[in-house]
Amino acid sequence: MTRMPPLDVRSGTTAITGAASGMGAETARQLAARGARIALLDRNAHGLAAVAATLAGDGHTMHVVDLTDDHAVRDAAREVEASHPRLHSLITCAGSSMLGDLDQLTMEEMRWLMDVNLWGTVNITKALLPALRRAPAAHITHLVSIYGLAAPAGRIPYAMSKFAVRGFTEALRHELEDSTVSVGAVYPAGVKTGIILHGRYAAAIDPAVADRAAAAQAAMYHTEPADAAARIVEATVRRRARTMVGRESRPVDVLTRATPVHYWRFMRRALRAAIDTRSPL
Repeated sequence: MTRMPPLDVRSGTTAITGAASGMGAETARQLAARGARIALLDRNAHGLAAVAATLAGDGHTMHVVDLTDDHAVRDAAREVEASHPRLHSLITCAGSSMLGDLDQLTMEEMRWLMDVNLWGTVNITKALLPALRRAPAAHITHLVSIYGLAAPAGRIPYAMSKFAVRGFTEALRHELEDSTVSVGAVYPAGVKTGIILHGRYAAAIDPAVADRAAAAQAAMYHTEPADAAARIVEATVRRRARTMVGRESRPVDVLTRATPVHYWRFMRRALRAAIDTRSPL
């Protein structure tokens, strides 16, 4: 594939999902500071308004949307296109987490997470792809996770969703390789966004036990959202196919390549407390 030139963020609009908080909000702020127009998408209207108020420049828009609702996504995509005829990038930051072992989780709980993390990503990408194709140069950045490289115990729904987003991203990149739209994946590790503390857990788990496991996972996070956002922005501008974020990301990447069957032996000890949703307090 011919090397594509970087994006000029000032010449068009970036749509960002999950823009009401965390990495999505920080990415929006950093792109706006570079002169980009931002289409902010999230289901949290109050959070969107708060983030929009912090953005430099003008021309930004807010779109309150549930990415698991097909009709709402199509309506939001039409709104984005109408407000931003020069859309040239999409960054999907929306997502959630789910704690619990397989026999603690219900099918409904697992389907909900797949709807949010996988189908929400597919939904908005499919809806905005026609607009991105009209740009002289465009890029799609999907946030995956190191749990799209390594699948830990106690995180089956999350790992399933992130492995699936990884597969979707890579297949889409191959589909679009002869077009002006490039596609990349970002693999964050240990970003202090609060996703694990505010995520869901299986209803069968004692809430206090779930809180303990979530706190143990959160204690392992070291990367500030602003630092992660800087990597996301650079990956989008440079139209990179694969970007690692956080100090744990590269070791996990190397480990899973070196020993794709036995990597869990090396990860189990570090994650023991974070995956324990059974031991009583």
